[in-house]
Amino acid sequence: MSGREFFTARTLAEVLSGFRPVHRTPAEDVPLSAALHRVPVADIPAPAALPGFARSTVDGFAVRAADTYGASDGLPSYLDLLGAVRMGAEPTVAVRPGGCVAMPTGGVLPAGADAVVMVEYTAETMPGTIEVTRPVAPGGGIVRADDDIAAGAPLVPGGRPLRAPDLGFLAAAGVTSVAVHARPRVAIISTGDEVVPPETVNLAPGQVRDATASALAGLVVDAGGEPIIAGIVPDEPGALKERLAAVVAESDLVVVSAGSSVGARDETAGAVAAIGQIWCHGIAIKPGKPTLLAECSGIPIIGLPGNPLSALVVFGQVGVPLLWRVAGCEYAPPQPSTRARLSRDLPSAAGRLDVVQVRVRDGVAEPLFGPSALLSVLTRADGYLIIPEPATGLDAGTDVEVVLYR
Repeated sequence: MSGREFFTARTLAEVLSGFRPVHRTPAEDVPLSAALHRVPVADIPAPAALPGFARSTVDGFAVRAADTYGASDGLPSYLDLLGAVRMGAEPTVAVRPGGCVAMPTGGVLPAGADAVVMVEYTAETMPGTIEVTRPVAPGGGIVRADDDIAAGAPLVPGGRPLRAPDLGFLAAAGVTSVAVHARPRVAIISTGDEVVPPETVNLAPGQVRDATASALAGLVVDAGGEPIIAGIVPDEPGALKERLAAVVAESDLVVVSAGSSVGARDETAGAVAAIGQIWCHGIAIKPGKPTLLAECSGIPIIGLPGNPLSALVVFGQVGVPLLWRVAGCEYAPPQPSTRARLSRDLPSAAGRLDVVQVRVRDGVAEPLFGPSALLSVLTRADGYLIIPEPATGLDAGTDVEVVLYR
Protein backbone atom coordinates (compact mmCIF):
# COMPACT_ATOMS: atom_id res chain seq x y z
CA MET A 1 0.00 0.00 0.00
CA SER A 2 1.35 3.40 -0.89
CA GLY A 3 1.32 6.32 1.54
CA ARG A 4 -1.17 8.13 -0.68
CA GLU A 5 -3.52 5.12 -0.60
CA PHE A 6 -3.22 4.73 3.17
CA PHE A 7 -4.23 8.31 3.89
CA THR A 8 -7.25 8.20 1.59
CA ALA A 9 -9.37 7.36 4.62
CA ARG A 10 -12.99 6.24 4.48
CA THR A 11 -15.53 7.75 6.87
CA LEU A 12 -17.07 5.47 9.49
CA ALA A 13 -20.44 5.82 7.78
CA GLU A 14 -18.90 4.69 4.48
CA VAL A 15 -17.34 1.71 6.22
CA LEU A 16 -20.54 0.59 7.95
CA SER A 17 -22.64 0.97 4.80
CA GLY A 18 -20.09 -0.15 2.21
CA PHE A 19 -18.10 -3.00 3.74
CA ARG A 20 -20.70 -5.78 3.70
CA PRO A 21 -19.11 -9.25 3.65
CA VAL A 22 -21.58 -11.95 2.64
CA HIS A 23 -20.28 -14.65 4.96
CA ARG A 24 -22.74 -15.86 7.63
CA THR A 25 -22.30 -18.54 10.23
CA PRO A 26 -24.26 -21.77 9.66
CA ALA A 27 -27.50 -22.65 11.39
CA GLU A 28 -27.75 -24.79 14.49
CA ASP A 29 -30.62 -25.81 16.74
CA VAL A 30 -30.42 -24.71 20.37
CA PRO A 31 -32.86 -25.24 23.24
CA LEU A 32 -34.86 -22.24 24.34
CA SER A 33 -32.84 -22.09 27.57
CA ALA A 34 -29.69 -21.35 25.53
CA ALA A 35 -31.25 -19.01 22.95
CA LEU A 36 -30.94 -15.64 24.70
CA HIS A 37 -29.19 -13.10 22.41
CA ARG A 38 -28.85 -15.68 19.63
CA VAL A 39 -29.95 -14.69 16.12
CA PRO A 40 -32.73 -16.77 14.47
CA VAL A 41 -31.96 -17.71 10.87
CA ALA A 42 -35.55 -16.88 9.83
CA ASP A 43 -38.88 -15.71 11.19
CA ILE A 44 -40.32 -18.22 13.67
CA PRO A 45 -44.04 -18.74 12.92
CA ALA A 46 -46.69 -19.37 15.55
CA PRO A 47 -47.88 -23.00 15.45
CA ALA A 48 -51.31 -21.84 16.65
CA ALA A 49 -53.11 -18.70 17.73
CA LEU A 50 -52.30 -17.25 21.13
CA PRO A 51 -53.67 -17.23 23.73
CA GLY A 52 -55.79 -19.83 21.90
CA PHE A 53 -59.01 -18.96 23.71
CA ALA A 54 -60.86 -15.81 24.73
CA ARG A 55 -59.85 -15.01 28.32
CA SER A 56 -60.48 -12.43 30.99
CA THR A 57 -57.86 -9.76 31.75
CA VAL A 58 -59.49 -8.73 35.03
CA ASP A 59 -61.24 -10.20 38.04
CA GLY A 60 -64.96 -9.59 37.62
CA PHE A 61 -68.03 -10.94 35.87
CA ALA A 62 -68.50 -12.16 32.32
CA VAL A 63 -71.51 -10.39 30.81
CA ARG A 64 -73.28 -9.46 27.63
CA ALA A 65 -72.10 -5.87 27.19
CA ALA A 66 -75.60 -4.79 26.13
CA ASP A 67 -76.90 -5.72 29.59
CA THR A 68 -74.67 -3.05 31.19
CA TYR A 69 -75.49 -0.10 28.93
CA GLY A 70 -76.61 2.93 30.92
CA ALA A 71 -75.46 1.48 34.26
CA SER A 72 -74.35 4.06 36.85
CA ASP A 73 -74.05 4.51 40.59
CA GLY A 74 -77.50 6.07 40.67
CA LEU A 75 -79.10 3.59 38.29
CA PRO A 76 -77.23 0.26 38.38
CA SER A 77 -77.96 -2.81 36.27
CA TYR A 78 -78.91 -5.98 38.11
CA LEU A 79 -77.78 -9.35 36.74
CA ASP A 80 -78.39 -12.92 37.84
CA LEU A 81 -75.25 -14.73 39.00
CA LEU A 82 -75.28 -17.94 36.98
CA GLY A 83 -72.08 -19.55 38.23
CA ALA A 84 -68.32 -19.17 38.20
CA VAL A 85 -65.35 -20.07 35.99
CA ARG A 86 -62.41 -21.91 37.56
CA MET A 87 -58.82 -21.20 36.48
CA GLY A 88 -57.41 -23.78 34.09
CA ALA A 89 -60.81 -25.31 33.41
CA GLU A 90 -63.36 -25.05 30.61
CA PRO A 91 -66.52 -23.15 31.64
CA THR A 92 -69.48 -25.31 32.55
CA VAL A 93 -71.97 -22.47 32.34
CA ALA A 94 -72.96 -20.01 29.61
CA VAL A 95 -74.05 -16.39 29.92
CA ARG A 96 -77.66 -15.75 28.96
CA PRO A 97 -79.43 -12.36 28.68
CA GLY A 98 -79.67 -10.70 32.06
CA GLY A 99 -77.10 -13.02 33.62
CA CYS A 100 -73.40 -13.00 34.51
CA VAL A 101 -70.64 -15.45 35.49
CA ALA A 102 -67.90 -14.78 38.06
CA MET A 103 -64.46 -14.62 36.38
CA PRO A 104 -60.84 -14.77 37.58
CA THR A 105 -58.10 -13.00 35.65
CA GLY A 106 -56.99 -15.40 32.91
CA GLY A 107 -60.13 -17.52 33.03
CA VAL A 108 -61.79 -18.84 29.85
CA LEU A 109 -64.62 -16.59 28.67
CA PRO A 110 -67.90 -18.57 28.81
CA ALA A 111 -70.19 -18.86 25.82
CA GLY A 112 -72.66 -16.01 25.40
CA ALA A 113 -70.38 -13.39 27.01
CA ASP A 114 -68.63 -10.65 25.04
CA ALA A 115 -67.07 -8.63 27.90
CA VAL A 116 -65.98 -8.76 31.53
CA VAL A 117 -66.90 -6.00 33.94
CA MET A 118 -64.33 -5.34 36.67
CA VAL A 119 -65.23 -6.45 40.18
CA GLU A 120 -64.58 -2.89 41.42
CA TYR A 121 -67.73 -1.78 39.58
CA THR A 122 -69.97 -4.49 41.01
CA ALA A 123 -71.52 -5.57 44.29
CA GLU A 124 -73.57 -8.58 45.38
CA THR A 125 -76.68 -6.86 46.71
CA MET A 126 -78.34 -10.15 47.63
CA PRO A 127 -77.44 -13.80 47.14
CA GLY A 128 -77.44 -14.57 43.41
CA THR A 129 -77.80 -10.94 42.27
CA ILE A 130 -74.95 -8.73 41.05
CA GLU A 131 -75.24 -4.96 40.87
CA VAL A 132 -73.24 -3.32 38.02
CA THR A 133 -72.49 0.42 38.34
CA ARG A 134 -70.35 0.96 35.23
CA PRO A 135 -71.09 0.02 31.60
CA VAL A 136 -68.61 -2.07 29.60
CA ALA A 137 -68.19 -2.17 25.82
CA PRO A 138 -67.98 -5.39 23.77
CA GLY A 139 -64.45 -6.73 24.10
CA GLY A 140 -63.82 -4.89 27.35
CA GLY A 141 -61.84 -6.81 29.95
CA ILE A 142 -60.95 -9.67 27.60
CA VAL A 143 -58.41 -10.75 25.01
CA ARG A 144 -59.61 -12.81 22.09
CA ALA A 145 -58.15 -16.12 20.97
CA ASP A 146 -55.70 -14.58 18.49
CA ASP A 147 -55.13 -11.14 20.03
CA ASP A 148 -51.54 -12.03 20.98
CA ILE A 149 -50.66 -13.71 17.70
CA ALA A 150 -52.50 -15.33 14.81
CA ALA A 151 -51.61 -18.84 13.69
CA GLY A 152 -48.73 -18.72 11.20
CA ALA A 153 -47.75 -15.13 11.98
CA PRO A 154 -44.13 -14.51 13.03
CA LEU A 155 -43.60 -14.93 16.76
CA VAL A 156 -40.15 -13.33 16.49
CA PRO A 157 -38.32 -12.03 13.42
CA GLY A 158 -35.24 -13.60 11.93
CA GLY A 159 -32.05 -11.55 11.93
CA ARG A 160 -32.62 -9.96 15.34
CA PRO A 161 -31.08 -11.20 18.60
CA LEU A 162 -33.58 -12.90 20.87
CA ARG A 163 -34.49 -10.98 24.02
CA ALA A 164 -35.99 -12.27 27.26
CA PRO A 165 -39.61 -11.41 26.27
CA ASP A 166 -39.05 -13.26 22.97
CA LEU A 167 -38.15 -16.40 24.90
CA GLY A 168 -41.35 -16.09 26.91
CA PHE A 169 -43.42 -15.64 23.74
CA LEU A 170 -41.81 -18.70 22.14
CA ALA A 171 -42.42 -20.74 25.28
CA ALA A 172 -46.07 -19.68 25.34
CA ALA A 173 -46.40 -20.97 21.78
CA GLY A 174 -44.78 -24.30 22.66
CA VAL A 175 -41.57 -23.60 20.74
CA THR A 176 -38.79 -25.26 22.73
CA SER A 177 -35.89 -25.15 20.27
CA VAL A 178 -34.79 -22.52 17.80
CA ALA A 179 -32.69 -22.57 14.61
CA VAL A 180 -30.09 -19.84 15.12
CA HIS A 181 -26.83 -18.78 13.55
CA ALA A 182 -23.80 -20.38 15.17
CA ARG A 183 -21.68 -18.09 17.32
CA PRO A 184 -19.00 -16.47 15.12
CA ARG A 185 -15.51 -17.80 15.66
CA VAL A 186 -13.21 -14.77 15.83
CA ALA A 187 -9.48 -15.38 15.43
CA ILE A 188 -7.33 -12.77 17.20
CA ILE A 189 -3.73 -12.45 16.02
CA SER A 190 -1.21 -10.23 17.76
CA THR A 191 1.96 -9.12 15.99
CA GLY A 192 5.30 -7.63 16.94
CA ASP A 193 8.68 -8.75 18.24
CA GLU A 194 8.10 -6.68 21.38
CA VAL A 195 4.83 -8.43 22.28
CA VAL A 196 5.00 -11.33 24.74
CA PRO A 197 2.30 -13.50 26.37
CA PRO A 198 0.49 -12.07 29.44
CA GLU A 199 1.90 -14.83 31.64
CA THR A 200 5.44 -13.58 31.08
CA VAL A 201 6.74 -12.78 34.57
CA ASN A 202 9.89 -10.79 33.86
CA LEU A 203 9.89 -8.39 30.94
CA ALA A 204 13.06 -7.64 29.04
CA PRO A 205 13.67 -3.97 28.14
CA GLY A 206 11.29 -2.99 25.33
CA GLN A 207 8.92 -5.92 25.82
CA VAL A 208 5.19 -5.49 26.52
CA ARG A 209 2.62 -8.05 27.56
CA ASP A 210 -0.18 -8.71 25.07
CA ALA A 211 -3.05 -6.78 26.64
CA THR A 212 -5.00 -6.16 23.43
CA ALA A 213 -5.83 -9.80 22.67
CA SER A 214 -7.44 -10.39 26.06
CA ALA A 215 -9.47 -7.19 25.83
CA LEU A 216 -10.58 -7.97 22.27
CA ALA A 217 -11.60 -11.46 23.38
CA GLY A 218 -13.82 -9.85 26.00
CA LEU A 219 -15.48 -7.63 23.40
CA VAL A 220 -16.03 -10.67 21.19
CA VAL A 221 -17.70 -12.62 24.00
CA ASP A 222 -19.82 -9.59 24.90
CA ALA A 223 -21.09 -9.46 21.30
CA GLY A 224 -21.93 -13.16 21.27
CA GLY A 225 -18.85 -14.52 19.52
CA GLU A 226 -16.27 -17.16 20.41
CA PRO A 227 -12.72 -15.75 20.52
CA ILE A 228 -9.81 -17.82 19.30
CA ILE A 229 -6.49 -16.50 20.58
CA ALA A 230 -4.29 -17.27 17.58
CA GLY A 231 -1.02 -16.28 19.19
CA ILE A 232 1.70 -13.72 18.61
CA VAL A 233 3.37 -13.45 15.21
CA PRO A 234 6.92 -12.03 15.08
CA ASP A 235 7.97 -9.34 12.63
CA GLU A 236 9.39 -11.81 10.13
CA PRO A 237 8.70 -11.75 6.38
CA GLY A 238 5.99 -14.26 5.52
CA ALA A 239 5.11 -15.17 9.11
CA LEU A 240 1.86 -13.18 9.24
CA LYS A 241 0.77 -14.39 5.80
CA GLU A 242 1.25 -17.97 6.90
CA ARG A 243 -0.71 -17.46 10.12
CA LEU A 244 -3.53 -15.64 8.33
CA ALA A 245 -3.90 -18.41 5.77
CA ALA A 246 -4.21 -20.95 8.58
CA VAL A 247 -6.81 -19.12 10.68
CA VAL A 248 -9.01 -17.87 7.82
CA ALA A 249 -9.91 -21.46 7.00
CA GLU A 250 -11.39 -22.03 10.47
CA SER A 251 -12.78 -18.61 11.39
CA ASP A 252 -15.76 -16.39 10.65
CA LEU A 253 -13.87 -13.16 11.35
CA VAL A 254 -10.14 -12.47 11.69
CA VAL A 255 -8.68 -9.63 13.74
CA VAL A 256 -5.02 -8.61 13.51
CA SER A 257 -3.57 -6.36 16.19
CA ALA A 258 -0.67 -4.81 14.30
CA GLY A 259 2.27 -2.66 15.34
CA SER A 260 2.00 1.10 15.24
CA SER A 261 4.91 1.81 12.92
CA VAL A 262 4.47 2.40 9.22
CA GLY A 263 6.56 -0.70 8.55
CA ALA A 264 4.30 -2.85 10.70
CA ARG A 265 1.23 -1.51 8.95
CA ASP A 266 2.77 -2.21 5.58
CA GLU A 267 3.61 -5.76 6.69
CA THR A 268 -0.01 -6.37 7.69
CA ALA A 269 -1.32 -4.88 4.46
CA GLY A 270 1.08 -6.96 2.40
CA ALA A 271 0.18 -10.20 4.19
CA VAL A 272 -3.55 -9.54 3.85
CA ALA A 273 -3.25 -8.53 0.19
CA ALA A 274 -1.38 -11.78 -0.53
CA ILE A 275 -4.34 -13.93 0.53
CA GLY A 276 -7.35 -11.65 0.05
CA GLN A 277 -8.64 -8.29 -1.17
CA ILE A 278 -8.22 -5.05 0.78
CA TRP A 279 -11.34 -2.91 0.90
CA CYS A 280 -9.81 0.07 2.67
CA HIS A 281 -6.72 1.01 4.65
CA GLY A 282 -7.50 4.04 6.78
CA ILE A 283 -10.67 5.25 8.53
CA ALA A 284 -11.36 8.89 9.38
CA ILE A 285 -11.72 8.19 13.09
CA LYS A 286 -9.73 9.17 16.16
CA PRO A 287 -8.38 7.06 17.69
CA GLY A 288 -7.98 4.25 15.16
CA LYS A 289 -7.17 5.80 11.79
CA PRO A 290 -4.66 3.10 10.68
CA THR A 291 -7.35 0.42 10.37
CA LEU A 292 -7.48 -2.06 7.51
CA LEU A 293 -10.55 -3.89 6.22
CA ALA A 294 -10.34 -6.81 3.82
CA GLU A 295 -11.96 -10.06 2.73
CA CYS A 296 -10.46 -13.47 2.08
CA SER A 297 -12.79 -16.08 0.57
CA GLY A 298 -15.70 -14.11 2.03
CA ILE A 299 -14.19 -14.00 5.54
CA PRO A 300 -13.79 -10.41 6.81
CA ILE A 301 -10.37 -9.38 8.13
CA ILE A 302 -9.76 -6.35 10.35
CA GLY A 303 -6.27 -4.96 10.79
CA LEU A 304 -6.27 -2.88 13.97
CA PRO A 305 -3.74 -0.33 15.26
CA GLY A 306 -1.19 -1.67 17.70
CA ASN A 307 -2.01 0.78 20.49
CA PRO A 308 -4.51 -0.91 22.82
CA LEU A 309 -6.88 2.02 23.29
CA SER A 310 -7.05 2.68 19.55
CA ALA A 311 -7.56 -1.01 18.81
CA LEU A 312 -10.43 -1.40 21.27
CA VAL A 313 -12.17 1.80 20.25
CA VAL A 314 -12.13 1.00 16.55
CA PHE A 315 -13.14 -2.63 17.15
CA GLY A 316 -16.16 -1.37 19.06
CA GLN A 317 -17.13 0.91 16.17
CA VAL A 318 -16.33 -1.44 13.27
CA GLY A 319 -15.54 -4.94 14.53
CA VAL A 320 -18.61 -5.42 16.72
CA PRO A 321 -21.07 -4.49 13.92
CA LEU A 322 -19.16 -6.85 11.60
CA LEU A 323 -19.36 -9.63 14.17
CA TRP A 324 -23.12 -9.20 14.50
CA ARG A 325 -23.48 -9.15 10.71
CA VAL A 326 -21.59 -12.42 10.37
CA ALA A 327 -23.89 -13.82 13.08
CA GLY A 328 -26.91 -13.08 10.88
CA CYS A 329 -27.90 -9.72 12.39
CA GLU A 330 -28.06 -6.94 9.81
CA TYR A 331 -27.52 -4.19 12.38
CA ALA A 332 -25.80 -4.44 15.74
CA PRO A 333 -28.19 -4.07 18.71
CA PRO A 334 -28.00 -0.59 20.23
CA GLN A 335 -25.94 -0.14 23.37
CA PRO A 336 -27.39 1.52 26.47
CA SER A 337 -26.89 5.27 26.61
CA THR A 338 -27.64 8.31 28.71
CA ARG A 339 -27.81 12.07 28.24
CA ALA A 340 -25.34 14.33 30.01
CA ARG A 341 -23.92 17.86 29.89
CA LEU A 342 -20.37 18.26 28.63
CA SER A 343 -18.07 19.60 31.34
CA ARG A 344 -15.62 21.40 29.04
CA ASP A 345 -14.97 22.44 25.45
CA LEU A 346 -13.94 19.61 23.13
CA PRO A 347 -12.04 20.61 19.97
CA SER A 348 -12.10 18.39 16.89
CA ALA A 349 -11.03 18.39 13.26
CA ALA A 350 -13.69 18.60 10.58
CA GLY A 351 -13.85 15.51 8.40
CA ARG A 352 -12.87 13.15 11.23
CA LEU A 353 -15.10 11.32 13.69
CA ASP A 354 -13.77 11.56 17.25
CA VAL A 355 -14.58 8.95 19.89
CA VAL A 356 -14.02 10.55 23.29
CA GLN A 357 -13.95 8.56 26.52
CA VAL A 358 -15.94 10.14 29.35
CA ARG A 359 -16.76 9.66 32.98
CA VAL A 360 -20.37 10.51 33.97
CA ARG A 361 -21.19 11.95 37.39
CA ASP A 362 -24.48 13.62 38.36
CA GLY A 363 -25.48 14.17 34.74
CA VAL A 364 -22.14 15.70 33.73
CA ALA A 365 -19.83 14.07 31.17
CA GLU A 366 -16.16 14.65 31.91
CA PRO A 367 -13.80 13.85 29.00
CA LEU A 368 -10.82 11.61 29.76
CA PHE A 369 -7.59 12.00 27.85
CA GLY A 370 -4.37 10.06 27.52
CA PRO A 371 -2.03 8.49 24.98
CA SER A 372 -3.54 5.72 22.84
CA ALA A 373 -1.13 3.24 24.37
CA LEU A 374 -2.74 3.59 27.83
CA LEU A 375 -5.58 1.24 28.68
CA SER A 376 -6.20 3.10 31.96
CA VAL A 377 -8.22 5.69 30.03
CA LEU A 378 -10.75 3.02 29.10
CA THR A 379 -10.87 1.44 32.53
CA ARG A 380 -11.70 4.83 34.08
CA ALA A 381 -14.40 5.62 31.53
CA ASP A 382 -18.13 5.00 31.98
CA GLY A 383 -18.68 5.30 28.25
CA TYR A 384 -17.92 7.46 25.25
CA LEU A 385 -19.38 10.23 23.17
CA ILE A 386 -18.95 10.86 19.46
CA ILE A 387 -18.05 14.12 17.77
CA PRO A 388 -19.34 13.70 14.17
CA GLU A 389 -17.21 14.34 11.11
CA PRO A 390 -18.67 17.75 10.13
CA ALA A 391 -18.18 19.26 13.61
CA THR A 392 -15.12 21.24 14.67
CA GLY A 393 -15.82 20.51 18.32
CA LEU A 394 -18.41 20.72 21.07
CA ASP A 395 -18.92 23.53 23.55
CA ALA A 396 -18.98 23.09 27.32
CA GLY A 397 -22.57 22.58 28.50
CA THR A 398 -23.65 20.83 25.29
CA ASP A 399 -26.23 18.10 25.85
CA VAL A 400 -24.55 14.93 24.58
CA GLU A 401 -25.43 11.26 24.26
CA VAL A 402 -23.03 9.00 26.14
CA VAL A 403 -22.90 5.36 25.04
CA LEU A 404 -22.36 3.38 28.20
CA TYR A 405 -20.04 0.43 28.75
CA ARG A 406 -21.76 -2.61 30.22
